[in-house]
Amino acid sequence: MNILILNGPNLNMLGIREPKVYGYKTYSDLEDFLNSLTSKYEIELDIKQSNLEGILIDLLHYSNDRFDGVILNAGAFTHYSYALYDAIKSIQIPVVEVHLTDPSNREDFRKISV
Repeated sequence: MNILILNGPNLNMLGIREPKVYGYKTYSDLEDFLNSLTSKYEIELDIKQSNLEGILIDLLHYSNDRFDGVILNAGAFTHYSYALYDAIKSIQIPVVEVHLTDPSNREDFRKISV
């Protein structure tokens, strides 16, 4: 199985930005952890991160005939990006939304997932 891991804005700042909320591990630590799973689960991962909405949309479009699925942490775009919503709806592979924290225990605007 070939999976695109797609991380959105500010995830490159893990370990630096609000470590009491997001933890002290860095983005590099996250990549290392994900890559350590490839042999255990017999999967291939392509891990990308962008702070730009348009690049995330382009990567979603690109993924459609190149991957079996996408795991998406859209960061703050989760809560208001109808453009990402439309991009997800336009591809035929599964997209799974993930978060580093529990949105239901955060600010009200984070409880909405577009």
